[in-house]
Amino acid sequence: MRERASVGIKDVAHEAGVSVGTVSNVLNQPHRVSEPTRRHVQQVIARLGYVRSEYARQLRAGHSRIMALLVLDMGNPFFVDVARGAERAARDAGLGVMVCNSAQNPSEEAEYLSLFAEQRVRGALITPADPSGATLRDFRRHGIPYVVVDRVAGDEEGCSVSVDDVSGGALAIRHLIAGGHRSLAYVSGPAHLKQVQDRREGALKALAEAGLPGETLRELPTERLDVAAGRDAGARLLGLAQRPTAVFCANDLLALGVLQSLYAAGVKVPDDMSIVGYDDIEFAAAATVPLTSVRQPALTLGAIAAELLLQETGERAAEHRHQHVVLRPELVVRGSSRGLS
Repeated sequence: MRERASVGIKDVAHEAGVSVGTVSNVLNQPHRVSEPTRRHVQQVIARLGYVRSEYARQLRAGHSRIMALLVLDMGNPFFVDVARGAERAARDAGLGVMVCNSAQNPSEEAEYLSLFAEQRVRGALITPADPSGATLRDFRRHGIPYVVVDRVAGDEEGCSVSVDDVSGGALAIRHLIAGGHRSLAYVSGPAHLKQVQDRREGALKALAEAGLPGETLRELPTERLDVAAGRDAGARLLGLAQRPTAVFCANDLLALGVLQSLYAAGVKVPDDMSIVGYDDIEFAAAATVPLTSVRQPALTLGAIAAELLLQETGERAAEHRHQHVVLRPELVVRGSSRGLS
């Protein structure tokens, strides 16, 4: 069967009996066309199935209507909320958002940044996976504005929006120390991720404030920040000769995995072991034992990042100055943690 040729703007003009300019005005400046003509042309467009070429429009306008968002893990509801916040701000400005997932892999990050450059996106919101910063340095050469999300950027990099993860880690451990816990574990994630490092730094800071040695906190690293990695960490916790009485996890997915392992082994939470997560995703409150968690304002994070990018790429871009916004986390206490009796 012969494939049908695509319908162009000239086809629409010919079928509607109007000029190409009239069709263009209907698509881009409808207020300049009388209502009967506009309605007639729109009916022809619908009948022929004409779809405008966004690429051609971008060439004429000199910029894209697409904002790119590259996150570490779209399987994590935290980043879903970041994307929702960014999408709302972009939509209000008449832009769309292309969401991509680096899967915490620097090589995949590099591939997506190359794609953004090829597509000449309006700008990009990026949660870096490459600890060296090499992929961002390469991307910067293309002259496409970007905002670093969930990490503080250097002044030369551009804008950034992040959460004070050092403060967040300290909040979690202070809560457990206040409950009388002196044998603690930290289920961390990939060591190269700055968020994981900062949360550990905050935990150690809280221990030092309480006059406790750093050895009080035993670290169980994981290769990923997902539920499966949490279950594996939970199994390792159960195998320790001296089990800690409380565990702090680098995110909620890890914490939920740990909770599953403890539950399967008959270890009661929080009676036998308290758990604190990080992010306060929607599933945290809905867990079998509602999860105490350090809340990050994910929607706000995404929205502010998008707004900063819109400022840098908008009509007043020449007046834009790079900003580094740092948001504060808060502890949400639920049933997975309590003091020692």
